[in-house]
Amino acid sequence: MPGRLFNLIQHDMHAMACLRTARDFGPAGAYLAAGFIRNRYWDSLYEDQVKSAGVRNSDIDVVYFDAENVSPERDAAFECALKNIMPDEDWQVRNQARMHDFAGHSPFHDLVHALMHWSETATAVAVRLNRNDTLEYLAPFGLDDLYEHRLRITPIVSKHDPAAFQRRVETKKWRERWPNVTVLDRA
Repeated sequence: MPGRLFNLIQHDMHAMACLRTARDFGPAGAYLAAGFIRNRYWDSLYEDQVKSAGVRNSDIDVVYFDAENVSPERDAAFECALKNIMPDEDWQVRNQARMHDFAGHSPFHDLVHALMHWSETATAVAVRLNRNDTLEYLAPFGLDDLYEHRLRITPIVSKHDPAAFQRRVETKKWRERWPNVTVLDRA
């Protein structure tokens, strides 16, 4: 159930502003995902440490699925539009209908299918604010790993490129940021 996650987001004015901006000025059906969600939730577990270290999310990952127009220039135009509204943010817009090429996969069917190809289960969580101002989410692997503070490799990455998961763990320095995180390199 998304109750804990939704509660955290709804009480975060900045997160709600980002969600509202993505809904109103981003691509149709856009969700905020990846570090925007995972970092926000896990940072709340280390609230005092995060504040004292001045840790800030590096970007806002906006994901959507539109197989009719996969132009990277379209994503760049949405990034500019979002940046005009919230200029202090690093918006990264990616149409997941074209991201299968990134790792040599077959084309994705929809946004959930794309999320299943991401490296970690707790990262493959997306949230959006709908027109009724209520939150919706996608989490093809559920929310347990996010809630239980587990960084687990996804089955597809485990099968096709487990070294990518290890590189991400090392380069992102997640164990330093969240010392109590459990890292599971098996799906």
